[in-house]
Amino acid sequence: MSEILPLASLEFVPYVSDRGSLPDQFQGKVGVYAIFDATQTLQFIGYSRDVYLSLKQHLVRQPHHCHWVKVQTSDRPSRTLLEQIREAWMAEAGGTPPGNDDPNNTWTQPIDITMQLTEAERSLHATAIDDMAKVKVLKTAARRVEAAVLKVLRDRGVTEDIRFNPKLKETGLLDLK
Repeated sequence: MSEILPLASLEFVPYVSDRGSLPDQFQGKVGVYAIFDATQTLQFIGYSRDVYLSLKQHLVRQPHHCHWVKVQTSDRPSRTLLEQIREAWMAEAGGTPPGNDDPNNTWTQPIDITMQLTEAERSLHATAIDDMAKVKVLKTAARRVEAAVLKVLRDRGVTEDIRFNPKLKETGLLDLK
């Protein structure tokens, strides 16, 4: 069994490097990660079979809260070990981080476009004559929200390739492909 390293003993790693990339040393790595905001305040603790991909998802979903990360990887992981590390870190932090306590699961679920529809889009969607017309409204709104997310990421200097799943846009969801 791997050792559970205290969260405080791990180094802060910039979420986005000077080159605009995410920490690619975690690509394909299994581990537990803690995400911090610009003031290094803990926001979320998760675990993943590919920490890099999970960090990318979180950045798209919560770009204003993802500035620093601490990671413990494991060569021989088990779900039990990963959960033990996460629980130990939460205990060390003094409780559940806000992102883990989010009732809307905005850290872990695709972006729900329906929650961000404008009044005009809501009206068009409600009065659509058929399902195709409703899908068109959702896709248009999804493109608008996608553009806003990509602008925030560009403003942060992110140069990573960010591609959203086009099929999900039809259902009112935005998630990485």
